[in-house]
Amino acid sequence: MDINLSVERGELLTIIGPNGAGKTTLLETINGLLPSEGVVEVLGLSVREHGRSLRRRIGYVPQDFMVEPGTPFLAKDVVAMGRVGKVGPLRPLREEDWEVIWAVMEALGIAELANRPVGKLSGGQQQKVMIARALAKEPELLLLDEPFSSLDAKARATVCELLEELRGERGVTVLVVTHDLSAIPDGCERLILINGGRITADGRPEEVFASDAFLKAYGRVRTVIT
Repeated sequence: MDINLSVERGELLTIIGPNGAGKTTLLETINGLLPSEGVVEVLGLSVREHGRSLRRRIGYVPQDFMVEPGTPFLAKDVVAMGRVGKVGPLRPLREEDWEVIWAVMEALGIAELANRPVGKLSGGQQQKVMIARALAKEPELLLLDEPFSSLDAKARATVCELLEELRGERGVTVLVVTHDLSAIPDGCERLILINGGRITADGRPEEVFASDAFLKAYGRVRTVIT
């Protein structure tokens, strides 16, 4: 990959591109999960030097998460894992931690699923549990890889509203990867197109959709109606 990207705090950036373009690789590199030959700075710190401490400040929802039907963990346990990632494994979760856990589950409409085995939940319910796990960390940076793939329109709208609240109230920076152009979050003011491991377009959604790079990547021009 050959990427030069700068993102402002509190920005909502959506990353699009064809399969194999490098979208997931970019998120994993930012999250310190993949080695990088270049310079990767997140929240003002080098990922190479401060990767472990940075991950306590980053919420990450991976694209591929496999939950076996026999998985014994309850939904609340999975969400709590995100909080453990924030406070560390050596400190027991306190009352204030559980308040955060319950708050994000309520916000995503999954509080009633708290005591159900996560392996017995539907794909959409599991996806909301994974998003809640990331939010339970109270991150400064949120990385979401295909977060809407199993969600219906109502659930997608709920997540988008929550992202806007996080940006407005806490200044959380949000990076969303999606292959589904109809799933670009409301409130997205900046879109980047990755193709062949490079950023080939960067700008407002309507600018990217009208670009030659978009036509080359998708074989068509997308019309935006405002």
